[in-house]
Amino acid sequence: MRIAALAAVLAVALAACASAPPAAERGDWPAQRESLEALENWQFRGRVNVRYDNESHTPRILWQQQDRNYNIRLWGSFNAGNTRITGDPAGVTLEADGEVLTAETPEDLILEQLGYELPVSHLEYWIRGLPAPGGDADLQFNERDQLAEIRQQGWSVSYPDPRQYGELSLPGEMQVLRSADDVRLRFVGLRWTINE
Repeated sequence: MRIAALAAVLAVALAACASAPPAAERGDWPAQRESLEALENWQFRGRVNVRYDNESHTPRILWQQQDRNYNIRLWGSFNAGNTRITGDPAGVTLEADGEVLTAETPEDLILEQLGYELPVSHLEYWIRGLPAPGGDADLQFNERDQLAEIRQQGWSVSYPDPRQYGELSLPGEMQVLRSADDVRLRFVGLRWTINE
């Protein structure tokens, strides 16, 4: 029985490796930026490690974006700790453990519930590999002319594993860090679906 279970897990792991999108091609930042800014309907799955104040959690994540409306689901092993965050420019709602909380912005909600600041509204842009609007950003590129890092409003956002999805390069991994507060988000194993 154990051997059969192990074989099934290995088969799934090998299938996942075989279907992984290829590494991103050489970059063309102006064209890439224009395509990413036009991308309004998308989703990704993966894991996100959240570290703050010597605590660390690594839930699974499903983020669905339709224009400016988002639906983010976070859950642990065996669907434990299921949390859903839905929002649009008018406000945000968080549902967890039978409790429903609302706020005008996701930043307000995080500050109220967790006690620290997190630029959640910027993540909609950073996760696609774009600087967030409304603030200066320092962009760093790697030797293949791919975006490697964004530094914006005291945050460092790095992209060590860009992947190719048709004409688009999207992160397979992303790290968001603010050393001053020892806050870190690390998105890993990201698999994207692009909706026309």
